[in-house]
Amino acid sequence: MIEKLNNLFSNFTTQLEALSKQAEVLNLKADLLGKNGKVSEILSSLKNASLEEKKSIGALANKIKDDVQQLINQKLNALELEVINHKLASERIDISHLDSIKASGLYSGGYHPVTIVQKEIEEIFLSMGFEVLDGPHIEDEYHNFEALNIPKDHPARDMTDTFWFQRPDDTSVANKYLLRTHTSTIQVRGMKGKRPPFKFIAPGKVFRAERTDASHEMVFHQLEGMLVGENISVSHLIFFMKTILSEIFKKEVDVRLRPGFFPFVEPGFELDIKCLICGGGGCSVCKQSGWVELLPCGMVHPNVLRHGGIDTNKYNGFAFGLGLDRLVMLKYGIDDIRHLHGGDLRFVSQFKSY
Repeated sequence: MIEKLNNLFSNFTTQLEALSKQAEVLNLKADLLGKNGKVSEILSSLKNASLEEKKSIGALANKIKDDVQQLINQKLNALELEVINHKLASERIDISHLDSIKASGLYSGGYHPVTIVQKEIEEIFLSMGFEVLDGPHIEDEYHNFEALNIPKDHPARDMTDTFWFQRPDDTSVANKYLLRTHTSTIQVRGMKGKRPPFKFIAPGKVFRAERTDASHEMVFHQLEGMLVGENISVSHLIFFMKTILSEIFKKEVDVRLRPGFFPFVEPGFELDIKCLICGGGGCSVCKQSGWVELLPCGMVHPNVLRHGGIDTNKYNGFAFGLGLDRLVMLKYGIDDIRHLHGGDLRFVSQFKSY
């Protein structure tokens, strides 16, 4: 039996070396080590062997099994490496001609219009002394609602308006998570890390369970801003907003300020801009009203300041939120917000690089 096992192993190594496909290697392994394989067939006759023969044959059989498994693994790894190298060689891309393409201007990349406008706005605010902050897309209820003075019975917390989910390791009702519904969440985080006076903006993506149309999307872009200091008034807010909009559109624009309710500001306002698509005549973007709701704003509610660790007896401030997507539409004359999120390179290629 020992001789049979040795011959079996010798034949195996010879056969293995000649194989060039993974399936063939696996078949050879099954033929040798499988339940009905040749090794099992030899060992099945051990019942007639003496105790000493069983010990020596069993030890040799186990060693052969281990050696076979090791050689099989090495062979499979080598074949896999060959496949990878062959694929890399066959799919190689010749980039030596890219310089000529770049020189001719063909297929040159560019920024998305939202990115272009966002960068422009960031530069405007940076020139006015603002910082640019960022925050997580996945938020908890505290930062998205409670710290912004939004009570538990507020309609914004409704399942139909907000994308809710739970952590796999924490299914308790008290620890629900959501995709942030506004960039105002960064206000709270920003306040906690700063001491007044300060001013910052926070651009980013937000998520709401909206029904899509020409002016609404489920995923869109906002730019939140906050200024906190001593003796801040509504006149400061109006000055900053007028300055920013005139810089963005490179001309004077018609605006109107309407009273508006937002839990995190008091008093709150809606700043509308006369539609630059139709000039106020009415279109799908402005819903035939001639005006586009662009900039909710107001004086920061004392409760929000307290959540941020701000002394409300000494400091106050204003906050605002720009709808970046709508701003892009007005700036470039885009009549449907869905173009911004469609992923059509023909659409994006119309805009100059930033």
